[in-house]
Amino acid sequence: MIADNAVPPPSLAADEEKLLADVRAVVPLLADLVRADVLICVREKDSARVCAHARPHSIAPAYEQSLVGETLSRDAHPLVYEALEQNRYVRHMRDDPKDGAPIQREAYPLRSSERPAFGALVIDTNLLEVERMRRRNRVFQQVVRDLKEMAARGEPDGAGEVSHFGEFDGILYADYTGVIRYMSGVATNLYRNIGYNEHLVGRPLSYLETIDAELFNKAFSEKRCVERVQVERGREWVKKAIPVQETDALLWLNRGTRMVGVVIAIHDDTESRARERELIIKTTMIKEVHHRVKNDLQTVAALLRMQSRRMQTEEARGALGEAVNRILSIAVIHEFLSAQDSRIINIRDIAGRILNQMQSGVLDPNREIKLRLAGPNIFLTARQATSCALVINELLQNALEHGFDQRARGGTISLSFQDLGDRVELRIHDDGRGLPDNFDLNTVDSLGLRIVRMLVMDDLKGTIEMVSDNGVSAIVNFPKIPLGGDEAWSEQE
Repeated sequence: MIADNAVPPPSLAADEEKLLADVRAVVPLLADLVRADVLICVREKDSARVCAHARPHSIAPAYEQSLVGETLSRDAHPLVYEALEQNRYVRHMRDDPKDGAPIQREAYPLRSSERPAFGALVIDTNLLEVERMRRRNRVFQQVVRDLKEMAARGEPDGAGEVSHFGEFDGILYADYTGVIRYMSGVATNLYRNIGYNEHLVGRPLSYLETIDAELFNKAFSEKRCVERVQVERGREWVKKAIPVQETDALLWLNRGTRMVGVVIAIHDDTESRARERELIIKTTMIKEVHHRVKNDLQTVAALLRMQSRRMQTEEARGALGEAVNRILSIAVIHEFLSAQDSRIINIRDIAGRILNQMQSGVLDPNREIKLRLAGPNIFLTARQATSCALVINELLQNALEHGFDQRARGGTISLSFQDLGDRVELRIHDDGRGLPDNFDLNTVDSLGLRIVRMLVMDDLKGTIEMVSDNGVSAIVNFPKIPLGGDEAWSEQE
């Protein structure tokens, strides 16, 4: 992982800017390969500032937080200034100033042409990993040294185009003849899984009936990183080939020094890709279920509408009409879930759909009652969104039924959302009649309001109040993270 500074580096020559960009592209790969934190520091007058920090995926990083933007003082970081001012590689053990853990620090000067160094490539490795490296094969130790020096020259090309290395990825190294000279324990086990039980070090890559030799040839000839996804012997592999160039001290400033081999990283992605396919299948099935539930709910609503037309009393027709609106409010949730992969729903979108349904199916256009929606996007889980949709539907119905006389013309019902940090507030206000005298929400004999109280208090774990305010305002307040583990978050428009 790499964190880049939002503040641009100091003014550099064109060739220095190119080198800095090349090194930036390489450091995430280098951090994974050498299992260390890698920093890029640039000179700023009499100080040095960190402009990039790559932390390894293959091991726990040395620093918990990114150091990007920090200025490194001369007293606390003398090696960085030594590399900058003396144009040479330096190495020394130091203590992490935050927790005192010992760290090996290496610093390589970054310079182009014969000008002084404009920056430094800094590699901080924890002591445990330093000891591990000392016990590794000498061939691999030399490869790691070559890769560090290449990174200071912004090599190899294409480093920014390959995926990161994981902790359980295998590594093999083949020299310029294509013969395997090093193979990690993980790589040995991965090849045993596909039938290569013999000792492979010393054998040519062409001995393997895999894509390895082809990757080697491409990376070696083009001097460029290559990545392939391949199915071999029933397993799915992600393989990366990184060309290695030997550094000649006399040719330090020259790109294209002698090619000595290729590192091939092997990742068995079989189980991960199988889980991804299973997840896609399950997600598709769940979306199809939501689609069918939505269709069934709309069918039920249509049947209830037909039944309401046969009712002899206005009370019966009204009750069936309210039931239809409740069903359609739930159907809206399933419609959204059938159209997207996420189980997080923007309740503002749901509210807009409910308002449109009410505008087209319930309101008499001759009454000229306007419905308005305001506030930020509020994202809720499907369970919360369903309860919230029913609450909105019931409160809108209540405002329409009790706020305005059937013969009255003109009026506004507004629905607004507010983000209160860890809570959500929705307010439905109508500018019609106020609340009757001695109104008590806890004892009112209204099925709709009893449903609202139950949903708000039991499902959303929130509160509701109704007040006369140039009409009536129903105010619902509930936590973004209710009891039961649901999650919610908001996004300002």
